[in-house]
Amino acid sequence: MKMTNTLVTQRTQQGGLATYLTKDVVKQQINNIVGENAQRFTSAIISAVTVNQELQKCSNQSILSGALLGESLKLSPSPQLGQYYLVPFSDRQKGKVAQFQLGYKGYIQLAVRSGYYRKLNVVAIKEGELIKFNPLTEEIDVRLIEDEDIRENTPTIGYYAMFEYTNGFRKAIYWSKARMEAHAKKYSAGYSRDLQRGTQYTFWSKDFDAMAYKTMLRQLISKWGIMSIDMQNAVESDMAVINEDGSKDYVDNAENIIDEPSDTESTAEATEQPQDTIKDDSRTNTQQDVASALFSK
Repeated sequence: MKMTNTLVTQRTQQGGLATYLTKDVVKQQINNIVGENAQRFTSAIISAVTVNQELQKCSNQSILSGALLGESLKLSPSPQLGQYYLVPFSDRQKGKVAQFQLGYKGYIQLAVRSGYYRKLNVVAIKEGELIKFNPLTEEIDVRLIEDEDIRENTPTIGYYAMFEYTNGFRKAIYWSKARMEAHAKKYSAGYSRDLQRGTQYTFWSKDFDAMAYKTMLRQLISKWGIMSIDMQNAVESDMAVINEDGSKDYVDNAENIIDEPSDTESTAEATEQPQDTIKDDSRTNTQQDVASALFSK
């Protein structure tokens, strides 16, 4: 708590984010990355922070660095679009910081933009809909509930995601709801705390399906998909606090979370870095080689 209060005091002394963004060195940093869209970028970030009291307590640098990453990926910070989020996080080492979090719609945006994918879809499977999923052929047999209102209120039993390249290659996966629950508990210290305390601070607790969609796309694309440079950067940066020098800190673990009162509880999400997003240059190069071979004319 002491470190968090110190950061808030420092932020107040600086005059807030709007004042911070007018500093010459900061303006130069923004102009170098954003260019002629600097004014639009600055206005969008100030608007996003203004409507989020917890985000206002985060360090200016972490807000700016996360937003600049989103801008470099040409993704919108608008919560309504759901492409990426700046999530307030109370870290034992850094105090209150903004964590960059890619939304599932951001994954879709980056994949479609690459030009490799003809089809890309992720969907929740409701109770009574699944007839069979064959993990060998990756074929799914479902009978979807036709009434949208009834379907919306029917419990989810699993998740299905698939892609198809422009050359016809196809890949699909299915996870049960139980498997997704186990994944969320394993990789999100915040979600585990929500379950223990009966709270709903994390995105896993607030919108489990949206986080499940993101996890399915992440598993599908990072393991079997062709990833553009932007997609690789987004996956590596997801769930991280972006430092001023561009380095990344993955802070969502039990050792780093500050045990705060409920009104300032962290809203950060699962860090899947241990298994799914460790950088592997040889794998990345292989993906690019395969892409060249498959899609060259």
